[in-house]
Amino acid sequence: MNNRERTHAILSYKEYDKMPVVHFGFWKETHEKWFEEGFISEEEFNMREPEREKHITEKLGFDFGWGGTFGAHSGLLPAFEEKIIEELPDGSEKVRNSSGVIVLRNPDANSIPAEFDHHLKDRKSWEEHFLPRLQFEEKRVDYKLMAKKKSESETAENPVIMGVGSMIGVIRNWLGVEGLSYLWADDPELFDEIINTCAELNYKCIEKVLSCGIKIDFANFWEDICFKNGPLVAPSVFREKSGPHYKKLTTLLNKHGIKFISVDCDGCIDSLISTWLENGVNTMFPIEVGTWNASIKPWREKYGREIRGVGGMNKCVFAYDRNAIDAEIERLKPLVALGAYIPCPDHRIPPDAKWDNVRYYCDRMRETF
Repeated sequence: MNNRERTHAILSYKEYDKMPVVHFGFWKETHEKWFEEGFISEEEFNMREPEREKHITEKLGFDFGWGGTFGAHSGLLPAFEEKIIEELPDGSEKVRNSSGVIVLRNPDANSIPAEFDHHLKDRKSWEEHFLPRLQFEEKRVDYKLMAKKKSESETAENPVIMGVGSMIGVIRNWLGVEGLSYLWADDPELFDEIINTCAELNYKCIEKVLSCGIKIDFANFWEDICFKNGPLVAPSVFREKSGPHYKKLTTLLNKHGIKFISVDCDGCIDSLISTWLENGVNTMFPIEVGTWNASIKPWREKYGREIRGVGGMNKCVFAYDRNAIDAEIERLKPLVALGAYIPCPDHRIPPDAKWDNVRYYCDRMRETF
């Protein structure tokens, strides 16, 4: 049984021989720190990103990384050209990024940048700068890459995961949280048009990729529309505006034999889960533990066996010691026993993670599960 077969078995509540040990990637600064500490060779550190991550994955003892997806380009095409708007005395810069957002870029900071302004404000800016960039063109699909993926998918030992876009998250990026909230109230027709345009583009992109004959195991949406206290969009608005589009896209995916459909959304997602489940999304990822202690357990109790999960392992313990890791694995045991759940660090492994702790985690996971 390979990792591809194992993940299918686990998420189908079937018997399997062992739990794959998976991760969701690493911060760039984590690689840099481990290189400086001598755990990564100069040759490995200088590899291109996919190859470097593959080597580090194997050295640590993970089976594979869950975060790698492929698909068509469903974003702004072309993206906005990055442009420095203003240089500030402290060395930071106000920059227009590829989404048309004016952000504060600080060379010494690695966190999400502060936002000053957004190019998308109203119908004029939408029709002039965004709508033309959201039309389907054949160049959105890299057919050479798709042919390669088709060939690889025939014998792949790890799951083949297709990225299938976003309903609200990418729009939030363009408008900002405040802009998204006001637009729904101030210009509901434009709000609908933006969502409908993005959803239709996603549909065409998915159709084209599926027509390439790739053997796909999982489809993954991206949203990131929640924070520690709940969603950044009203759940009723999300259900009304996004639900029908999710249903249309998941129906298309199901027709092509893809039965596991996940959503990557950070934060406290509880009040949005019912909309996803009702519209064909059945796997939650990465189940951020956070200060609100997210877990698949209460969701399974509420929604039953239809809800599945990947994630929910508190990555923060990698900065502590082996006792903390042992305690975290003990916490995961009853969750794994529920079935259709694969533990995975609940986001990319950060630079405070100790190499030996991550190695120990992989060894203990393999012994335990």
